[in-house]
Amino acid sequence: MTIRPIIELPDPSLREVSKPVAEITDETRTLIADMFETMYDAEGIGLAAVQIGVMQRLFVTDIARDEESPQQLVFINPEIVWSSEAGEEYEEGCLSIPEQKGLVTRPSEVKITFLDREGASQEMHCTGLLAICVQHELDHLNGVLFIDYLSRLKRERITKKFAKARRLEGTS
Repeated sequence: MTIRPIIELPDPSLREVSKPVAEITDETRTLIADMFETMYDAEGIGLAAVQIGVMQRLFVTDIARDEESPQQLVFINPEIVWSSEAGEEYEEGCLSIPEQKGLVTRPSEVKITFLDREGASQEMHCTGLLAICVQHELDHLNGVLFIDYLSRLKRERITKKFAKARRLEGTS
């Protein structure tokens, strides 16, 4: 297993739509293992393949707390097939936008279909933090970031901060 570098804003690949996984291979399974290793190293609860530069419709989650056993979930070619009308506000952050948080309102429950790591079709009803995490990671696969749900002013401030940091890195 390898810890891979996480792509950060303003990298344009974060805005691209990921391609479906055509076949689950040994390479896919290695990618999944690397994604979990990378996510745990960064102290995250979810990671989309695009965040490590792989443009495939795949994300991993583990919302277990420190004292709980790991709850590793793999979502390949996921699709939300139902979402509740009731919303839930949650302060989100993102490994690709470090040290930034914002209140985002999303459906409080979703039903998602996907393939698991063995390629079996699955359907899951998600609530609470898992529902928020699944929607956040699925957004990544569609080129959407949590900051897109924030006010224009806050989104622009965050975007400009990261663009400036990138420019300064380039000059040093």
